Amino acid sequence: MKRRLTKGTLLAAIALPALSGAAWAGGTDDFGCSNATLKGEYAFGVTNYTLPRVTAGIKVFDGNGNLTQRDYRGYSTPAEFAPKGQETGTYTVNSDCTGSMVINLNAFGVPPVTTQGGMIGILFVISDGGRHIHEVVSENIPPGAPGPVPVQTSADDWKVASEQND
Repeated sequence: MKRRLTKGTLLAAIALPALSGAAWAGGTDDFGCSNATLKGEYAFGVTNYTLPRVTAGIKVFDGNGNLTQRDYRGYSTPAEFAPKGQETGTYTVNSDCTGSMVINLNAFGVPPVTTQGGMIGILFVISDGGRHIHEVVSENIPPGAPGPVPVQTSADDWKVASEQND
C-alpha cells in the first residue's frame, strides 16, 4: 500500500514542531489564573521525606491572597488537629497557574513549645481548573528555630466542594 505525501501534509509536519518549539522557547503562557482561582476549602496531604513524617489537613483560600490552615501531624500525641487560627498565610497566583504561598505557623506547639512562630515557604502549580494544587516546600523555619532548616517536602491539595458549589 502506497502512501502519498502531499504539500499540505509536509508543511504541517514541518510547522507543528517549530510552533511548539517557539511556544516553549519564548512564549508567555497565560492560562488565566489569578488569586481568585483558589477559593474555598482544599483537603491536603503532605509527605516530608527529610524526617520522614506525614500531615493531612484543610486549607481555606479566600480568593484574595489570604489563607488559613488546620492540620493533623501524623506524629502528634495526642492525635488531634491543630486549633483554628494557628496557621495563617498569604498566597500569590501567576497567570501561568504557578504561584507561591507563605504559611505562618504562629507558634503551634511543636515541642519544645515556644512563643516564637515559624514559617513555611511553598511554590506550587495549579491544575484541573483550580481543583488541584501541587506543592513543594521551598523554605522551612520551624517555630523557635534561628533560621531555615533543609527539607524535602511535597504536598497535594484537592478542592473539597463539588462543582456546583464553586
